[in-house]
Amino acid sequence: MTTLLRHPGLSADETRAARNAERALSLMGMDPPEHTRLRGLVARAFTPRRLEDLRGVTQAIADELLDGMAGRGKTVDLIEAFAYPLPVRVICALLGVPPADEPLFTEWSRGMARSVDPVVLRTPEIETTIKAAQHGLAAYIADRLAERRRAPGDDLLSALAAVDVDGDSITAREIVALAQLLLFAGHETTVNLIGNAVLALLGAPDQLALLRQSPELTGAAVDEFLRFDSPAQVTLRIVSEDTELVGVPVKAGDEIMLILAAANHDAAVFADLHRLDVTRDARRHVAFGSGIHHCLGATLARMEGEVALNTLLQRFSGIELAGLPTRLPTFTLRGLDTLPVALRS
Repeated sequence: MTTLLRHPGLSADETRAARNAERALSLMGMDPPEHTRLRGLVARAFTPRRLEDLRGVTQAIADELLDGMAGRGKTVDLIEAFAYPLPVRVICALLGVPPADEPLFTEWSRGMARSVDPVVLRTPEIETTIKAAQHGLAAYIADRLAERRRAPGDDLLSALAAVDVDGDSITAREIVALAQLLLFAGHETTVNLIGNAVLALLGAPDQLALLRQSPELTGAAVDEFLRFDSPAQVTLRIVSEDTELVGVPVKAGDEIMLILAAANHDAAVFADLHRLDVTRDARRHVAFGSGIHHCLGATLARMEGEVALNTLLQRFSGIELAGLPTRLPTFTLRGLDTLPVALRS
């Protein structure tokens, strides 16, 4: 899988597909040299230090959400009460969005989650919802970006607006596209990471007990959760010229669906692959992709997962299923719509 993700003959630009596709401004849909330029500029603002500074913010949000859960009684939907609001609030903090506007981001994130599904699976109603969310977020970010250029703050939008390398800066349209990417890719996948991880632990009581006893394992265990039940199941590549892949002839314009989740259950890479093992070295997973398109927010997602799971497990001595979980209707993103649990402090 890593060979295909890094293959020079496979493009992330969907306009190269045989079907008619719209031009993407997102990093996910770019090839070099355009991708190289923009990612290099973004990296100057999206620094590891900036993301690490968010750890305290994430911890405070997790504590606040869990305080609210403790006051609701014994049963709660963990997705609605914790897994969903935590990442969207972190993204808002990163972008400098005021708390009063967080509900807007929640609504837009839900709408844009279907945009990464294959076009053939999207109904006209879904397309309408996607477009409304994209336009709403784009207009909002454009307004906030104009404000930051007049009065910069200590947030990612201000940092992106200030990036200038030898006269090359990130355009307003590119910043808007990046914010959209952060919201639907950075938020939705982290929601799924948290929900899928908790469900996996509830099905493996020995691993749950081990994390309670040794919380220092949680950081590395996040990679095992990403491997075990991948939040992003597939990614798309376009064949750029007639060639042969794994013995199969392909033509320029063909679309190749790479199943990341299958690679994460490759018996040649992971022993006893169907068992959750929080002590496993699972860093060879491809849940974040590989090569030049390796997820820019991987560090942020790992940190959020670690903080969320550690705080949840240390706050509540007992967590049990209180009903049947339900799955999201999405194809590309795999996660839970509901996760009813009974909590014991």
